[in-house]
Parts: sequence; structure tokens; C-alpha cells
Amino acid sequence: GRCQRREIPQGNRLTLASTIPMTRARPILVANLSHVLLVALCATHVTLPQRHRRHTHVSRPWVVSPSRGEAWPRPMNQTTGLNLILLNPNTFTFVFAGPPGGCDIADRALKRYRDQLLFSGCAAPGGFDGGHRRVPPGGPVGGVPVAGLNSLLVRLCGPCERMPHQDMDESYTLQLTADSRPSLTANSVWGLLRGLETFSQIIYPYNAVEFAVNETVIYDAPRFKHRGLLIDTSRHFLPITKIVETLDAMAYNKMNVLHWHMTDDQSFPFVSRTFPAMSEKGAYDPETHVYRPTDVQYVIYKAASRGIRVMVEFDTPGHTLSWGQAYPELLTTCYDGDVPTGELGPVDPTRNETYVFMSRFFMEVAHVFPDQYLHLGGDEVSFDCWKSNPNITSFMRNIGISRFDKLEEHYIQRLLQIVQTLGKSYVVWQEVFDNNVKMAPDTVVHVWKPPYNEELALVTSAGYKALLSTCWYLDHISYGADWKKYYACDPHDFSGNSLQKALVIGGEVCLWAEYIDAANIISRTWPRASAAAERLWSPATVDSVDNAAPRLEEHRCRMRRRGLMIEPQNGPGFCDCDNAI
Repeated sequence: GRCQRREIPQGNRLTLASTIPMTRARPILVANLSHVLLVALCATHVTLPQRHRRHTHVSRPWVVSPSRGEAWPRPMNQTTGLNLILLNPNTFTFVFAGPPGGCDIADRALKRYRDQLLFSGCAAPGGFDGGHRRVPPGGPVGGVPVAGLNSLLVRLCGPCERMPHQDMDESYTLQLTADSRPSLTANSVWGLLRGLETFSQIIYPYNAVEFAVNETVIYDAPRFKHRGLLIDTSRHFLPITKIVETLDAMAYNKMNVLHWHMTDDQSFPFVSRTFPAMSEKGAYDPETHVYRPTDVQYVIYKAASRGIRVMVEFDTPGHTLSWGQAYPELLTTCYDGDVPTGELGPVDPTRNETYVFMSRFFMEVAHVFPDQYLHLGGDEVSFDCWKSNPNITSFMRNIGISRFDKLEEHYIQRLLQIVQTLGKSYVVWQEVFDNNVKMAPDTVVHVWKPPYNEELALVTSAGYKALLSTCWYLDHISYGADWKKYYACDPHDFSGNSLQKALVIGGEVCLWAEYIDAANIISRTWPRASAAAERLWSPATVDSVDNAAPRLEEHRCRMRRRGLMIEPQNGPGFCDCDNAI
């Protein structure tokens, strides 16, 4: 069964009611709780006096003081009281109650949070291996300790799903009060993961031994279902360790889609079993700068463990020069008059062999990447080479088309048919829509060109789902606190009715890698991407830069404490773990 939840009113008074027919309760580190206790916990009446938000560091001119024990992104509905509940890291445990047969993803998450994230000191750069220096308390804490928290009941009310998907349920309820059993409840393991992250963020050091959390009741769910980050592994190769580190950072920010722009003109690092010559000749180095099937599966496994989908992109017909290193016949030969120039252009859409190749290649891709969606690209196709090639222009005359955007449409439509026969859905860059290509009803159009508000209105008025990236190109750097401009972007900032707004499923931060590699991907991305993460998760009314700045400062220091080498974004300031570098 699923946990039933009544609506939670705004304000200080929250009423939670749930009914959970549990078939089995399985503990982690402690004994089973009784069925009676579980049922009793499902109906709780909570009244909490509001806690006034306060900062803990001495005020300094031009320095943003971090908040303490506040979540990023801000939850949908949260009531926080003045009283404190104390946790002792030496005795605290999770108690897991879930479906028969257990849930591996939940088990791994509980262990990860208990051993690494809840009470972490200053981790070494890149992770939690090695010693940890304890973070000292941040000064006097308002509020009175009224209870101790020895364990948190973690209840998974639905089945244990194995792979995240576009329509996954990420909602959760977190109840931490002195007069009831502290609990985290979710209908899916994905909501459980999001709730664990929130729990880890709202506790803070209290004294030399204990941690504290204010009495808190949270009901939370994301505003948008697609909250993504694009990485580009063609222009610069990224080692697996950095991709996994990126996944960790995404989980800390409740982002749920890794858009893996795998190949481009510059290199082809994907090792294809069907066409091994593609990486042998197209990668920067066929031994060291490639992603083998085992590497890809490892990334997918690590992503799923954090509730993150992996959506791969193989962009065609443009951005394919690396494909031509092994199979030049796939691409168009460019001409100067009647003489070949020796250069190659986009995929040749006139040869039937092109589509045979694409059918075999994408069959393999569909098998390797389990997500329902493939990103097929379709952007920035230069027509100059097609125009110069006499075989191309002859083909166009024979099929009765005179415009080169219609030739692109001819190719894209055949590719989309191939992908549909594989049982996959697809995402395309906005040019495919702009060129009036016939697409399946469940196509997602990825908007990246300005003015995005006009494009979103057009895409959604045509009945297609949309993703927004225009305002979140993090490779376009600028001086100062540029997170504020990313925070100002809202995917619903366009003229349209409620049905159109519902077709905007979210957005993606894009990190094109002309000037990004393993040395700077983490620092360039975070915490700037955190701004987009909050706008994609939190209610639309959470839009104040001034209110967000102290929480972002705390979140930056939190990610630093967890070993991520991220940039300052609020100007002068400091984190407790600065000397752990």
C-alpha cells in the first residue's frame, strides 16, 4: 500500500495523517519496531512555535553570514520550532521499514548518510576517504533541548523501484518532534533519498559531542520533474571519478537527470561493441580517454543509487566530425565547385547505408542506457557543405525538395522513426521543432536559444513538452555573484495558459566543455548550479535573492565540508573547512 496524506495547511499548525499497511519492518542496526508503533506514528498532530531564522557568525561588513541548519533547495512546506532535539553520532541509528525483500538502494543510502554525510567533519578534497576534522559548533544556539534523537524511522510505503524515471515520485514527509516518533516517510525510494538529504542538511553541531536539530515538520515535493545537468565529455574527457563526484553534488542539490553529451566534433569516447572503430579512431586516446561498457554501467549504477537518471546524447546530423574518423562515408564530402575540398560536413542524409548504420548503432545505445529517453541533438546544422555537394543537390531534386532545412527534416524524421521502433522516446534541441519536423506526441523540445519565453510559448502551444536551458549556460562565466542571474530564471516565465505551463517539465544547467575538464568542472559548476536547482525544486514563490544568500552560503560550506572544491559566490567570507584543503 501507499502512505495516504492529507493536505498540509500553510502556517504554524500542521496536521499529518497517514495509513501504512506494513507487511514487514526490517531494521538497520537496531531491533524491529512493533506494528502497533508504526501505525500509531501515522496519525500525528503537531503544533510548533515558529523559529526565527538567525545567523551564527559575527556580523562583518560586506560578508554574507551563513544560515544554520537550513535546507537547499528550500522545501515546499516546512514548519520549524524553537525547541531542539539532540543527536549523538555514537549512538544514532536508522530504522528502516519497507517492502518484503528489502530495498538495496535504500540500504546503500542509509549507510552512506549514516557513515559519511550526517555527522561528517571536514572531508579531504574529492571525497570522504581519510581523516576528518570535526566542524566546531558555530556559536550560541537559540532554543532549549527538549529531547534526544536516538533513531529515525525511515518508512518506504511503496515498492522498491530499481531505476529512476521521468515520472518518479520524489515526495516525502519528515517529522522531527519531541512528542512523537521521529520519522521520514516516502511512497518511493526516490522520495526517501530526497528526505535523507534534507535531514542531513538541517542538523548541525551543538557541542563537542552532540548535534542538534530544531523541531521540524516538512512535507516536500519538487515543482518540476526534470532537474538536469549537462556534462560534455567530447571537448574534454572527464574521468569516471569526476563524473561520480558530479553525481554526488547533484544529489546534494536534489537534481535528478545527468544529461551526458557523450560525443561531438572533437572526440568520440564511447566504446561501441557494434562499431569499435568509432572510439579506436575517434577518441583522443583509445586506451585512456574512453568510456567502456563497464564504465557506463558503473555511472548508471552510481546515478541510480542517488535517484538520478542518465540520459545520453548522441548529436546528429551535425557535430559528428569525430564519427568520420572511422567512417568518413557517413559524412558529407564538401566541394569547391567540382573539386572535393578534403573536408567533411554533417551526416550524409541521402545514402540508405546511413540509416542502416544508425539503426544498428542506436539499437546498441538503447540497450546500454536504460532510461526511456534518448537525446538526439539536432542543433546547429550547417548547410554549406550540403549545398556544395552535387550528389546532395541531385538527391533533393529527385525527391522534390528545394530547401536544406527540409533535407534536415528528411534525415531527422527517419532517425526518429528508428528510435521509436526501439521503444524509446526522445529529446531534441529546439531547431528540430523550429524546422517543423514531424515528431511523436511525447517528444521533449530542449530550448536553448533566446528569447526563450517566446520559444516556450510556441513549443507548448503546439502540445509538446519542453525543457529550458537558455538562462543556465554555466560555461558563460562572468565576474561576481553571477548565481543571482541564474536564480532569477523561471521556466514558467512566458505567456501561456495552465495547460501550456504544465508541459514545461523542467530545465537543465549546461556545462559545455571547451574550457572545462577534470581540474575545474566541480568549481565551475557549484554552487552556481545550486541556484537553478532551487528554482526547479522549490515553489515559484521562493525567488528572493536576499533570502537565499545566507542559505546558499551555508550550502556552499556544507558541500566544501563534504569534499567538493567549489567556488565562493557571495564575495568575502569563510567556511569552517577552509583549512582542510
